[in-house]
Amino acid sequence: MLFNSLSFVLFLFIVLALYYSKLFNWTSKKRMLLLSSYIFYGMWNPPLIILLWMSTMVDWKAGKRLAVEDNQKKRKFWLILSMCVNLGFLGFFKYGDFLLENFTALMNSIGVDFQAQPMDIILPMGISFYTFQTMSYTIDMYNRKIERAKTFLDFALYVTFFPQLVAGPIVRAKDLITQFYEPKKATVNQFVWGLFLLTMGLFLKVVMADTLLSGTADDVFSSDKILNVWDAWTGTLAFSGQIFFDFSGYSTCAIGIALMLGIILPDNFRYPYASIGFSEFWKRWHISLSSWLRDYLYIPLGGNRHGITRMYVALMLTMLLGGLWHGAAWTFVIWGALHGIYLVVERLLKNKIHIKINAWNGVLLALLTYTLVNFTWVFFRAREFSTAKNMIGSMLFMNGDGEKILGTFDIIKVFTVITILFLCHWVMRNTSMKSVSLKTSPWILGIVWAIMFFLIVIAQGSGEQFIYFQF
Repeated sequence: MLFNSLSFVLFLFIVLALYYSKLFNWTSKKRMLLLSSYIFYGMWNPPLIILLWMSTMVDWKAGKRLAVEDNQKKRKFWLILSMCVNLGFLGFFKYGDFLLENFTALMNSIGVDFQAQPMDIILPMGISFYTFQTMSYTIDMYNRKIERAKTFLDFALYVTFFPQLVAGPIVRAKDLITQFYEPKKATVNQFVWGLFLLTMGLFLKVVMADTLLSGTADDVFSSDKILNVWDAWTGTLAFSGQIFFDFSGYSTCAIGIALMLGIILPDNFRYPYASIGFSEFWKRWHISLSSWLRDYLYIPLGGNRHGITRMYVALMLTMLLGGLWHGAAWTFVIWGALHGIYLVVERLLKNKIHIKINAWNGVLLALLTYTLVNFTWVFFRAREFSTAKNMIGSMLFMNGDGEKILGTFDIIKVFTVITILFLCHWVMRNTSMKSVSLKTSPWILGIVWAIMFFLIVIAQGSGEQFIYFQF
């Protein structure tokens, strides 16, 4: 079920009506939310609910044992069991075909005639997100950072809470489970702001991502021609805007829907294209994933506690695995590797060059960061290395005889949208939409809201799924 569908509008209306009904107590409302979450997820492929249920059961049992077990060997057993089950599911469903293809290629490269039929495994929607979320619970339980969930209902709802189930934010147990312990009810201001955020999220997805940018990005990256520099940059910029509007749109919808229920979810984006450097970029882009990778991968690998070399190795491994988390393809690994290299080079330069940031050089550095990020988006979007190679060559003015496939209007449209996007991020980098709204006239907010709603209604969207659903 997609947020940008009429069926979801009806679904949400029913959930809200039951949630605010005085006929049910808090426990019954939580059961209703849990059932609603399974219905929401099962609309894609009902049998995959079993996978979600199995992950929930294993981690609930592991958490119970870790809460009372003092024997260190037994504690490690329960942690390893949880990780093996979760990563086993993730590895089989997401990387099964990828591993088989690479094993076949390896055997053939050494002269072994080995052929295998693709397994054609169905990728469960959002498996990367809920796997990381439920794993954080058992890891934190093992490290004695949190208390076990009070009831199985609270834990199951934490794993399956429908607003953020499929594409995040990836929420820690201490931030969400505890909110289920006491009855929650949105205030009038929370409900209205949540509805506004839902509208804003749908506007970002339906109007900005799907209507204005996705067509251009698809045309460029699906082309088998070597393109000229303008078309290559236009397609790449279009995708950079599309993926931001698409993913931040989902997160904004999720935060808004949860707020309408009186539940607080953390921000997942903070105007990332105004980042000055890549360390800041990863503090602003997909914040829940970057903080997860930091706390459960980078720091356990040593972080910055064991010298410079160990730190750079941990940084590169974290970004490589972060790239692989996004998709079962070597292009995603290259995407992660580029970000790892950027981060390493940035830290090396910071140790030798000290720049006092002001408004003028800040804009230039942010623009440089955004430009370099766009080169990584080529590998994220391209399905083949040949496509990425040709695109990078064109963007670096190396394909002077490249062909033109885009019209002048498409180029002007994309450059206009991206310029406005970058400037908005720069203006908003040290504030928030909530802070700005408090300083803005309710009449102006109402007009903006009405315009967004109108554009959503008239947009000729095709109900496309969110990009991060495939991860």
